[in-house]
Amino acid sequence: MDTLTRYPDRARTDREDLDRVLDAATTCTFATVLDGQPWLVPMFYARDGDRILLHGSTGAGALRHVAAGSPGAVSVMLLDGIVVAEDLYHSSANYRSAVVRGTIEQLSGNEALDALNILSDNLIPDRSTEVPGPTGKQLAGTSALALTIRPGQWTVKERNAPPTRTDAPGPWAGVVPLRTVAERPVPAPWISDDAPLPASVLRLMAGYGSAAPAR
Repeated sequence: MDTLTRYPDRARTDREDLDRVLDAATTCTFATVLDGQPWLVPMFYARDGDRILLHGSTGAGALRHVAAGSPGAVSVMLLDGIVVAEDLYHSSANYRSAVVRGTIEQLSGNEALDALNILSDNLIPDRSTEVPGPTGKQLAGTSALALTIRPGQWTVKERNAPPTRTDAPGPWAGVVPLRTVAERPVPAPWISDDAPLPASVLRLMAGYGSAAPAR
């Protein structure tokens, strides 16, 4: 595992810590170097055992570049709360973050189809069982990629604490917790307002601690 030099007390060293952070999010920043220049893009992802699955258009030159064996990295961050200290210097955030580095593998055939279904179901649970599978043309236009999680090629950091007490008390100090919640689903224009919600959408709402009652 990479060694953290800044705030090493926030480092988490167990592989289970990495899995928990990766499984708690659905989006990442993917980075590589293309023609000597940094290249970053936000992407959806899913962890599948010891792999991080990614996908994109086969027309994206950077994805063809990494699929040919170039190194890449995935970064994930979850913001859990704003830490309000008694001065600006000690104000901070409670968060979880992970970085995984390695070589990208291009998936093909049934393995690519399985990866795309896993990616879809990670975002909308079990949606792949409710809708038709992708067409041959859609599969041909989609690149399925995998980044293997290897020892020594990942880091995890976490802060989950109150603010540091200072010598100059201010008006208030504490933590403002943050979370993402699912609001009431909005049907597409051609879907009736009283149409029942599919099981996948109900699971999606439950996973985000929905603030809206299910219909």
